[in-house]
Amino acid sequence: MNHLFGNEGLRALDELMRGSPLLAFDFDGTLAPIVASPEAARVSPDLARRLGELAQRLPLAIVTGRGVPDVQGRLGFVPSHIVGSHGAEDLSDTEALRERRVCLDSLRVRLHAAAGPLQHRGVRVEDKGLSVALHYRMARDRGAALAAIDQLLTPGDPAWRRFGGKFVVNVVSRDAPDKAASVRALVERTGADRAFFAGDDLNDEPVFEAAEPHWLTVRVGRDGPRSAAQFFIGSTAEMGALLDHMLGRLATRTAS
Repeated sequence: MNHLFGNEGLRALDELMRGSPLLAFDFDGTLAPIVASPEAARVSPDLARRLGELAQRLPLAIVTGRGVPDVQGRLGFVPSHIVGSHGAEDLSDTEALRERRVCLDSLRVRLHAAAGPLQHRGVRVEDKGLSVALHYRMARDRGAALAAIDQLLTPGDPAWRRFGGKFVVNVVSRDAPDKAASVRALVERTGADRAFFAGDDLNDEPVFEAAEPHWLTVRVGRDGPRSAAQFFIGSTAEMGALLDHMLGRLATRTAS
C-alpha cells in the first residue's frame, strides 16, 4: 500500500471525484478514534461538518459494525445511508432483519449460560440484535479471554458465522451480507458509477478485496501491511485532510 497523499494516491482521488461516487466509511477507527470505552466514541464536530457538506452533494454511507440506532447519535450529521452490524442491519429489508435476529437466539442461550465465566475472563458481551460482539480488549489476559470465547462458540451453529476484529469476535447470521456486499448494493441503489470506501479493521478487508478496479479503497492505519486496500492514511487524524480534498475537487468541478 502507498500513502494516499502521495502522487499516485492523489491522482486516484482526483479521478474518483470526477465521477459520481458513493462515499462509504466505517465508523470506529475510521471516522472516530478507537477509545477504551466504546460508549465514548464520537465523530469530531469539524469532521462531522465536512461529512455533512459531502452528504449534501453525493451519496454518503456509514457501513459499520455498530447497530444503526447506536451509531446514529454519534455522527453529528445525517448520512444518506447507514448499514449496521457489519452488513447484517440494512433497514431497507425488514423481513431479513427479523430472520437474522432470530438466527442468533441459539447463541443468546449459550451466552446466558456462560455469563459468569465470560465476565471472569474480562469478556464484554454486546448484543446488537443483528450481531453479537464479544470484546476482550480490556481483559487482563487476552489469550485466556479469547480461549473462553472459542470454547463458547464451539461447536458452531449452522445458523450463524463468526469472524474476528481488533480484540473482538463477532457473530452474525449465516446468510447476512458482509460489508463488501453492502457497499456493492449501495452503489446499485444510489446509481453511483464508482465507490470510495475507508476502513481500518479485519472486517473491512472484504470490501478492499472485492473492490472494482475503478473504486478507491483506503485503510486507516499502518498496522495492516498485508491489507488489500489500495492506499492508506496514517490515522483518523488524516481524515480531515482527505475530506477537504474531496470538497475541494467538488468545488472546482462546480466552478468549471
